[in-house]
Amino acid sequence: MKPVLFIFAKAPLMGKAKTRLAAGIGVVHAQRIYRAMCAKIFRECVDPRWDTILYVTPDNKFGANYGRLWPSHLQHIAQGDGGLTERLARIFNIKGPVIAIGTDTPSIKKRDIAKALKLLTSSKAVFGPAEDGGFWLIGLNCPANKNIFENIRWSHPETLADMEASLGGHITRLQMRMDIDDVEALKKSGF
Repeated sequence: MKPVLFIFAKAPLMGKAKTRLAAGIGVVHAQRIYRAMCAKIFRECVDPRWDTILYVTPDNKFGANYGRLWPSHLQHIAQGDGGLTERLARIFNIKGPVIAIGTDTPSIKKRDIAKALKLLTSSKAVFGPAEDGGFWLIGLNCPANKNIFENIRWSHPETLADMEASLGGHITRLQMRMDIDDVEALKKSGF
C-alpha cells in the first residue's frame, strides 16, 4: 500500500484564508501570497512515491464546479464537519503511513516528505516542529487511535508538546520551520 500525503488547504477566496496576515497587509495581497504559497507546496510535494490528496475546506467549495480553485491533477476531498481534532482523526483512520501538512509553510520540499516516510519505518510518529510551538508536518503509521487528537490545545505554543504527550512512544522530529501566519513571519521568511 502506497503512503498518503494529505495537504490541508482552505479555498483561496478573498478574505477567507490568511486572515491574520491580511490584517497587516490587506486582503488582496494576502490572497495573492496564499495562492503563491499553495502553488509552491502543490508543486514541491507531489511525488510518485506517495499519493497526494488535497484535503479542502469549505466543503461547499469542493467538486467539479470549483475546479479552478484546485489543481486538476490532484485528487481532492472535502474535510467535512468538525474542528481540527475530528478532521485529523478522519485522515489518520486509514491504513498505512499517512502524513499531513498544511499550506502555511511554503519551504516544505519533497525530501521532507520522503524523510518523514523513511523515519516512520522506525518511529511511531514524525513531526515537523514549527517555531510557534505547533507543527508543519505530522506523520503516523495508521490507523491511529482517534483519541490521540483529543485535549490538544490547537494554535497554542504547546500544541506540539500536547501531541507528543498524547502519542507517547518513539517520536522523531524533523527540522524546525516557520509557518507564515502574520506579517512578522512573512518578513522573516523572505517569501
